[in-house]
Amino acid sequence: MQRTAIITGGTGGLGSAVVRRLLDDGWRAVVPWIAEPELERVETRDGLELVRADLFEAAAVRDVLTRATGHAGAPVRGVVNLVGGFAAGGRVGETPIEDFERQFRLNLRPTYLVTKAALPELVRNGGGSLVCVGTRAAVSPFSGAAGYIASKAAVIAFAQAVAVEYRADGVRANAILPSVIDTPANRASMPNADHERWVKPAEIAAVIAHLLSDDSAPVSGAAIPVYGRA
Repeated sequence: MQRTAIITGGTGGLGSAVVRRLLDDGWRAVVPWIAEPELERVETRDGLELVRADLFEAAAVRDVLTRATGHAGAPVRGVVNLVGGFAAGGRVGETPIEDFERQFRLNLRPTYLVTKAALPELVRNGGGSLVCVGTRAAVSPFSGAAGYIASKAAVIAFAQAVAVEYRADGVRANAILPSVIDTPANRASMPNADHERWVKPAEIAAVIAHLLSDDSAPVSGAAIPVYGRA
């Protein structure tokens, strides 16, 4: 039976690779989007459904779930939470509370709203898998990004909490911890770095595809490094 996965951030540098991999694996992919220029990254293919939605709003998230559940032959069995972002700043004593809180809203609110909306459907369908994106910095911090680091650490803890709460329902939740991802945006911002050492989007997509598959059935509550050679 075909299965449906919701991929937030699926029009981004990493997300487009994840969508491509899941479509190759036979998933139906429902991809919310908000920034029209990013649609250029996603190839139109059978099984792909694009839904314009602001995932910071609960009503828009419910619309995404309505679309995702609209195919009787492809129940929702996977959720990939990729929406988030990074903002550098000063040290904690130099960082306004508004900047610190903004990182929590960016990295946690969409993940929470989409997960909350999808869980009843996953339970109804007999279980499934959620993947959230943390960061290497959450376990190996660097200076000048306390809001980003703390909020991504919270994403990891959130995934582990979901894993515990929904274990008996057959729902698994895991987090991946990338280092610097080899995307055009990161290359542009760090042109002198050794890009060959960065983890490739397709490599992370393969890990996510595994975590959504039945082959990873024993794995839940994990924080999985995907560092590449960096």
